[in-house]
Amino acid sequence: MPLEFGLWRIDGKPERVQRRPLAREAVLEDLIVADPDVLGRPLLLIGRQVHTGHNGFIDLLAMDEEGALHVLELKRDRTPREVVAQILDYGSWVRDLGNEDIRALYAHHAREHGLPTELDEAFAARFGGSPPDTLNSAHTLTVVAGELDAATERIITYLATGFGVPVNVMFFRTFEDDGRSYLARTWLIDEPETAPAPAGRRGGTREPWNGTDWYVSFGDESGGRDWDDARRHGFVSAGGGDWFSRTLRALPHGARVFTHIPKSGYVGVGTVAGPARPFEDAELEVDGTVRRLAALELKGTYSRDGATAPGEGEEDRREWVVPVCWERTVPRELAVWRPGFFANQNSACKLRARFTAEEVTRHFGLG
Repeated sequence: MPLEFGLWRIDGKPERVQRRPLAREAVLEDLIVADPDVLGRPLLLIGRQVHTGHNGFIDLLAMDEEGALHVLELKRDRTPREVVAQILDYGSWVRDLGNEDIRALYAHHAREHGLPTELDEAFAARFGGSPPDTLNSAHTLTVVAGELDAATERIITYLATGFGVPVNVMFFRTFEDDGRSYLARTWLIDEPETAPAPAGRRGGTREPWNGTDWYVSFGDESGGRDWDDARRHGFVSAGGGDWFSRTLRALPHGARVFTHIPKSGYVGVGTVAGPARPFEDAELEVDGTVRRLAALELKGTYSRDGATAPGEGEEDRREWVVPVCWERTVPRELAVWRPGFFANQNSACKLRARFTAEEVTRHFGLG
């Protein structure tokens, strides 16, 4: 049973505030839409009255910052059998939603409410970063109610605690005092006992990759590598340890790289023109002639003190260089950045973020 609680006014003699029944449960839906945080954690609403294709409509569908989906269903005076069967049916449908399905649902919701239709932008505005590569890695089912009968409570507790079904009930209580109304909430089951369930048999929850585009992080730092060198001579680089250089060394010949300077934005798009080599051995084609990078005039510093070819079991701290044929570059001060753009701590990784790739390509005037 949920914790039954009251509300007291304590300015003066303690006096219990009178509890009042909720006028109508539809009020809860409007409240959650206006402020999803009322559910106790930050959520991004991605759909309202979502048609499931099984002749059902999910009251509210939301997403958290880990990309997990939250099905929120109001009781609306249904019988225990109806409310439990309905939300389990919705869970069976949500489980199979892929990345593109989720984005389409959000776009439809956004168009209906005059919001930006790109999920990446909305996610950044809500959570302050780009969406995870994998969406719908898990899901939860929540019945939202002012009151619930004992049978429904028993069924949901049985499913959640006995079989690990990610279902719970959030109760809202309303109180009135001196002409003011107050709303309080509590869970039927403590949240740790109802862990989100892994979702998706389809394996389509990741945003698809086109097989060509890669993200590269270029750490333009004072006293270290310099973006002007990379623009002028055609390369990207990373080093200082295996973690920093390993992913860069894996860039395949012919890959299209979207180059990002941390805390600035995207500054160049180009094509990998050769394999990665340590700075001391790197060669680039300059004005039709192959030249050693170390022999060119450079603003930055790429030789690392004591960084030599590692022995067995030793870490490679050398700077590694990948030649790039640039399609378009801009100075650091003209870097392009928008909320929702992809960024990653890895020196290189597959760029699955279609919104980022399309917007950077458009901004740079590339096909």
